[in-house]
Amino acid sequence: MSLPDPDLIARFLEMLAAEQGVAKNTLLAYQSDLMSASGLLHGQLAVAGPDALVELARQWRDLANSSVARKASALRRFFAFLHEEGFRADNPSAALPKPAQMRPLPKILDTDEVDTLFAVIADKLAQPHILTSDYRLSALIELLYGSGLRATELVALPRNAVVSDRPFIIVKGKGDKERLIPISNRARQAVRVWLDFVPEKSRFLFPSRGGHISRIRLFQIIKDLAAHAGLDPAKVSPHVLRHAFATHLLAGGANLRALQSMLGHADIATTQIYTHVDASKLVELVNRRHPLATRTLTRRT
Repeated sequence: MSLPDPDLIARFLEMLAAEQGVAKNTLLAYQSDLMSASGLLHGQLAVAGPDALVELARQWRDLANSSVARKASALRRFFAFLHEEGFRADNPSAALPKPAQMRPLPKILDTDEVDTLFAVIADKLAQPHILTSDYRLSALIELLYGSGLRATELVALPRNAVVSDRPFIIVKGKGDKERLIPISNRARQAVRVWLDFVPEKSRFLFPSRGGHISRIRLFQIIKDLAAHAGLDPAKVSPHVLRHAFATHLLAGGANLRALQSMLGHADIATTQIYTHVDASKLVELVNRRHPLATRTLTRRT
């Protein structure tokens, strides 16, 4: 007799965590999607046949393609697990939808908008009485825009991650993979100033009560900075600054493979999304540099 859905889902998540090292946020997303599907099928997800899955997909019809694809992917892995572990003799995943997906273009800030953010920080640091939080703000933004760190990587940086005479930092990113990231002189200087306010016994560069500042707090700090700069806070986030780092570096002539390494992308296809941003510059480049650019088209009479 089959175990109830919640028990099988729990075993599936335990397998993902133990054998594949899946991140906590991903596990939570799987749990949410699987429990939702189980609810829609009245607790009969684990024994659902193709017809039931087709009906389940109909209930997703108002969702975005990306959401349907995510849910279907979770169910495919779940059914593969049930089949491999002998909890069911078949795998009905073929009945799940495979919606066409277009990779969304990243939100970006142009260089003028980034300059506006840094102008606000410069103004704060020029005041007669500088707040400690403004030194922290300077270090956070310099590192975000100057190195392309993920929010989770930034907030969890160790206190000694940035060394004044070393032009790079070593970061442990997704899947506990380490990568080397160049760091600008500006960022090193900002961190060096901020370190005077970080307790020597602190494990983290950006400490908070009981650990380091949270991703949510980092989002709040950046939204507040955007508002002070006169930018739409909805347009500015840690991830948008990471996108800006990548976009502006690529526009400046960075090699795509080098950028992939700095961003920590496993697949270069993820990095290639940034090549769309300066298409106008590519057109301009062709018009200026191509051998035919200086030739005029003449019409025969």
